[in-house]
Amino acid sequence: MLPDDNPRFTMLSNRRRVCRLGLATRGNTFLDRSSVEAALDAGVDYLNWCGRTDGMREAIRNLGDKRRSVVIAVQLHARTASAARRELAEIKRDLHTDYIDVVTYYYVEAFAEWSQIIAPGGAAEVLEHERAQGTIATIGLTTHQRPLAGQLAQSGRIDLLMVRYNAAHRGAEEEVFPVTRTLGISVVAFTCLRWGALLQKTPQDPRGYVPPSAAQCYRFVLANRDVDVALMAPDGDRELQDNLSILNDWHELDQLEFASLAAHGQRVRLHARHFP
Repeated sequence: MLPDDNPRFTMLSNRRRVCRLGLATRGNTFLDRSSVEAALDAGVDYLNWCGRTDGMREAIRNLGDKRRSVVIAVQLHARTASAARRELAEIKRDLHTDYIDVVTYYYVEAFAEWSQIIAPGGAAEVLEHERAQGTIATIGLTTHQRPLAGQLAQSGRIDLLMVRYNAAHRGAEEEVFPVTRTLGISVVAFTCLRWGALLQKTPQDPRGYVPPSAAQCYRFVLANRDVDVALMAPDGDRELQDNLSILNDWHELDQLEFASLAAHGQRVRLHARHFP
């Protein structure tokens, strides 16, 4: 949902303009506060916090006057209203903020989970109430199940989908993006490196083939205009700085680069650990 011709930015479904390269933390990576602040200074303004005591939490706590210029996204594990109230209150206390920009129902992998969320007494009661009150801007859903994502996008109860997408996992191009494009629902892509497998060689690589860098993998994801934000989750400042190089040299992949990355993704899919 691009607001202009600048491919570096997107407009989320809540009409918030953000940089398309986002930053995430997860349990097996580490960034200190200064690294997160360096990313913010470089222009990254979409932060996806994993709920851990880490550098991102500290950076968010100390945003001060910059808080309104940064999108904070969190994942909600709760499925019931009572659990959702407790969890959201804890998140706000932990981050020292009175509102959250994006809250996604975390890893909804079966329709039965969604049924629980939207049933009377379900977590949707709390999130939709807070959205109406302005203490949540956007309600999203995180899932690995692409057909389910496409189905739930049509429910009218979510504004954003967080799905897996990379050169080795392109099923969303057929199963998710046509739906989100039609409905104007934002898309955030995670696992853009396919757990690092896209950075490695495969037995079927052409002679002399050099695997892509992480930055090239993110460029591949961002080349798809149906993706609003591609999340990076670097482990340490060196990886972060490599990824941030995209912002200093933002350009589209040419046809040969795209074809090469797509072919590598197919080889990785054949030889790496299998995921649908």
